[in-house]
Amino acid sequence: MEFKHISVLLDETIEELHIKPDGIYVDGTLGGGGHAYHVCQKLSEKGRYIGIDQDADAIAASTKRLEPFKDKVTIVRDNYVNMPKVLHDLGIEHVDGILLDLGVSSFQLDEKERGFTYREDVPLDMRMDQRQSLTARDIVNEYSEMELFHIIRDYGEEKFAKNIAKHIVNKRKESPIETTGQLIEVIKGAIPMKVRAVGGHPAKKTFQAIRIECNRELDVLKDSIDAMIDLLNPGGRLCIITFHSLEDRIVKRAFKKNENPCTCPPNFPVCVCGNVSKGKQLTRKPIIPGEEELEYNKRAKSSKLRVFERAKRYYTRESINGQDETRTI
Repeated sequence: MEFKHISVLLDETIEELHIKPDGIYVDGTLGGGGHAYHVCQKLSEKGRYIGIDQDADAIAASTKRLEPFKDKVTIVRDNYVNMPKVLHDLGIEHVDGILLDLGVSSFQLDEKERGFTYREDVPLDMRMDQRQSLTARDIVNEYSEMELFHIIRDYGEEKFAKNIAKHIVNKRKESPIETTGQLIEVIKGAIPMKVRAVGGHPAKKTFQAIRIECNRELDVLKDSIDAMIDLLNPGGRLCIITFHSLEDRIVKRAFKKNENPCTCPPNFPVCVCGNVSKGKQLTRKPIIPGEEELEYNKRAKSSKLRVFERAKRYYTRESINGQDETRTI
């Protein structure tokens, strides 16, 4: 199956990256190379683009799509949480822009064998990196009822999480839950019929929760943002596209903390904690798709873009002769 994915908020992201022709840019979720292609079009011969993705299908698709720019593009199969090491191995200390387009791609949803979909009856999988051992099947059949409850409640924001977890455990006592279709039937049995009659697919939130747990999506995001900001050159920008409130909340809080990291009590006349701002949020309110984009790409509906800009001049605290001093870099 051909790797198809329509890049969301494409024009807005390209504009917010503020691309320098000779700059170095990193895409931590390369996918099919949609955003990457348009960034590379704006780069000079001196410019460089590093694409990172953990999905083998995405690597193959983006390699083909970015062939015209092969002299300036480097593609690495890895998780973006390892971006500092990836760049270090390439001899790169700082970059001018970083992009993350989070969530599951259209290809992963549509390629039924990947086990992300709740519209087909296929083996439970949901791994973005098929080299990892943990699958959705393992989670459904091996996690305790309490663990399942917390995952479905916290990652799926599903109000029937407790009952769904209970039904899963009861069903697997009879026989393992092997396919998406089997899991959907269990979920349906745990949700009142009058609730199922309205709204979206009854399994949507539970599938989201299991996928997030399987791929550690929120943990990876939390563990990456500070390090990515540190990788930016002065004036460099970090653009992150999220698709649900859990991701957006993490990004919003991390950007706010990096803009104002002071931990001193509000009544202190001066800051004594020594934490220095790394830059500023450029998007107090997230950028969302316009009506025109939503007409041809309904999957963009929940997407939000937030942007952080590294300070033009930033500071570090270093110990010099036994005393802390703030230095301009």
